[in-house]
Amino acid sequence: MLRGQILGGGIAALLLAPAFVIVAAGFVAPLIRLAALSVSAPEGPLAAYRELATVDVYRTVLRNTVILALVVSAASLVIGFVLALALIRLEAGWRATIFACVVLPLWVSVLVRTFSWMLILEKNGPLNRFLLALGIIDQPLPLLFAFPGVVIGMVHVLLPYAVLPIYAALTRIDPALLRASDGLGASRATTFRRVLLPLSARGLATAATFTFLLSLGFFVTPALLGGPSDTTIPMLIDSFVNERLDWPLAAAASMTLLAMALAVIGLAGRFVPVGALAEVG
Repeated sequence: MLRGQILGGGIAALLLAPAFVIVAAGFVAPLIRLAALSVSAPEGPLAAYRELATVDVYRTVLRNTVILALVVSAASLVIGFVLALALIRLEAGWRATIFACVVLPLWVSVLVRTFSWMLILEKNGPLNRFLLALGIIDQPLPLLFAFPGVVIGMVHVLLPYAVLPIYAALTRIDPALLRASDGLGASRATTFRRVLLPLSARGLATAATFTFLLSLGFFVTPALLGGPSDTTIPMLIDSFVNERLDWPLAAAASMTLLAMALAVIGLAGRFVPVGALAEVG
């Protein structure tokens, strides 16, 4: 029996070896190289990190990135929860239609969707013309190349990553619990606050983690829909590489972004098991 276990372990190691080699060559080695590059500045090992921490412009970019990620995550959670709640209450036919509207945009390039939003959000675009026709506004809103446009575009791209985990959590809730709450005289607001929201908290936490992490690393949508005041860390890294040719500073900014993502994952892991982050259905 011992010999069989050793033989089985050897076979398993051989089967896993190609995957380990791919991960080591494609992820671990470049990551080590990036970390080494971040401390290779001529001024000293921590010069690049010191510059990122002390220059006001870079601190502003860091703050903008976090604020944008928080706003996009909050908006995605609110809209995603409403959509997920509607999905579980719709009939099968309508549910399939709404699901298609949520999931099908994932098959379209982010670049194509962002260019579409540029046409919609411009001053003479259909959105401003519609609002003007209704008399809601007197002049076109500055949505394009501004913070609201970036939020709208990013929420549209990230919404499926919020809807799916929340929907999965809501489908696991026994409807009898909601009926029991109503039968005991609780108002809809109380049922939502005391029953529905706590039971769906795991899905909400998973959705928040997904959307926040993806928002931190977004490049295309903020670059095309935002203005100079909406610069994010990924855009800053692109500037370091393509304009300043400052590789140590670009590597330091990349490692900072990676550290932020790992911190978010670590914080989320205290409330949501890591395995749950993969449970979206």
